[in-house]
Amino acid sequence: MKTIRSLFAAAFTLLLISSPFSLADQLHSRHHEIVVLEPQNLPEQAQSGGNSLFLYYNNAARALLYVEQQQGARIVVFDVTDPASIKAISTVSLTGANAFDFVRPLGNKAALVRFRKDNRLAVLDLTKIKTPVLHPLADDSGLSSLSLDHPLGDAVYLGTRQNNAYVPAVPRDYQVVDLSTPAAPAQIATIRQVKHEVTNPETGTTFLLGSDGLTVIRRTDVEQEHQIHEMQMSGN
Repeated sequence: MKTIRSLFAAAFTLLLISSPFSLADQLHSRHHEIVVLEPQNLPEQAQSGGNSLFLYYNNAARALLYVEQQQGARIVVFDVTDPASIKAISTVSLTGANAFDFVRPLGNKAALVRFRKDNRLAVLDLTKIKTPVLHPLADDSGLSSLSLDHPLGDAVYLGTRQNNAYVPAVPRDYQVVDLSTPAAPAQIATIRQVKHEVTNPETGTTFLLGSDGLTVIRRTDVEQEHQIHEMQMSGN
């Protein structure tokens, strides 16, 4: 097992060095266990700001990141299964939409979103993962102002009327700080005006949506452990 881990670690390091952006071009911690990918290190579609993002896992074990952009006029879909090779797989225009925030998943094929302008709800249909469809809930249905907080199974929810207005996240600047040498703390990066963040627990990857676009913080040690685990599971 130790030999397998050593060989895998060496191969993983080689992959980092041979990536399209060398370590010299990337922001990273002293021991390279943290790598910060700024918007310019990512596909062009990641270089636009937005309000909200949503991490989704499909049945094929792919991790997809849905990013709201242009005040709700479009959604960009990224394949983030491999944090070292993030790809933009589609850009979907949304007709008549306004800026919105992702609220929570609805079962395994949809997400609940809330418009910032009037606090109304909508459902993002993820049946076709590359071409999501936004379905606003009609006012006359009585559903658009419900708070769907309690799932009853996969597709049924217990909702209550909202008494308080929904408050969107307040943008904040984030700093990534390396404290591996206590006597000499080092600031690795500053991500400006972050409105939303989400973390993939499998790979340890954190996605931050700021004013400059999408920033990705990789944890290469967690990625290695995840890939070793996947190899072990596939060998059983």
